[in-house]
Amino acid sequence: MSAVVNHRSTPVEDSFVDSLIAGESDYSPVSDYLLRSVHVTHRQDSINWILNAHAHYQFHPLTAVLSVNYFDRFLSAAPASIEWDNGWKFQLLSVACFSLAAKMEEPEVPLLLDLQVSEPRFVFEPKSIQKMELWVMEKLNWRLRSVTPFDFIDYFVYKLPQSSCANEHHFYCQCLDLIVKTIRVIDFMRFRPSVIAAAAVVSAAGEGVEIPESYYEKVDKEMVRSCHQLMEEYLVDTCPSVRKQWRSDERPPPASPDGVLDAATCVSCDTRSDDLQVIRTPGDQDREVKRARPNVQEEQP
Repeated sequence: MSAVVNHRSTPVEDSFVDSLIAGESDYSPVSDYLLRSVHVTHRQDSINWILNAHAHYQFHPLTAVLSVNYFDRFLSAAPASIEWDNGWKFQLLSVACFSLAAKMEEPEVPLLLDLQVSEPRFVFEPKSIQKMELWVMEKLNWRLRSVTPFDFIDYFVYKLPQSSCANEHHFYCQCLDLIVKTIRVIDFMRFRPSVIAAAAVVSAAGEGVEIPESYYEKVDKEMVRSCHQLMEEYLVDTCPSVRKQWRSDERPPPASPDGVLDAATCVSCDTRSDDLQVIRTPGDQDREVKRARPNVQEEQP
């Protein structure tokens, strides 16, 4: 399941798409996740950090989506008795999910101390992050190869008229941009990955492109329309203050995935603190953790 999609001329087998759709629920948070007491502020802070770190290392778009997927799936599966009202716990979970996603998708992954960039409020020892990684994988039943919207892009692009995406590379970049931006808006969690992909392709195609009825054979048409409407609402950026700033400066939104990630770091939503705290979880060695240096060697689990 890769985010690299550039074979529009090759149709995707229906049976393959059916298998992906059948497995969507297995790689999503439980259905009542949004009805629980989700700490929206902590979640938003965590996603902001993930996107900042993702942009810093210029990782693949899929790495960002997987990171947030692991984050939400873990919280939805974690015991209700665990208190998640402490900021450092969310930061530790963010680092662990980001590290796991990078290990799944990136050819080179920084050391765990080096991974904690973008001025985090808390810095964790490698051993603490490794313990959290194991806990996340356990709660996810070791299912890290998630079904994401990227898996459906080829299928829906092939359903469009050939003339709808003359510049294929730019078209796919637009789809990737839209999908990555959805992870910052909690409202998109009510849509399945296939629906998000279908809506992203429609949005990238733009107005004036006639969508055939066969486009909706695998997805609910009204859900796609609802998702597409939400995308159009947040087309420039998910943060109103940034959207307002772009309009006042008359600057267009970035066209590349990395550019979107840079722009998605909203200053008004950023709750970073200048007071850096070193967090040691029970069992860690009593030693000081410095800011990441290239020569820091990590302990192996």
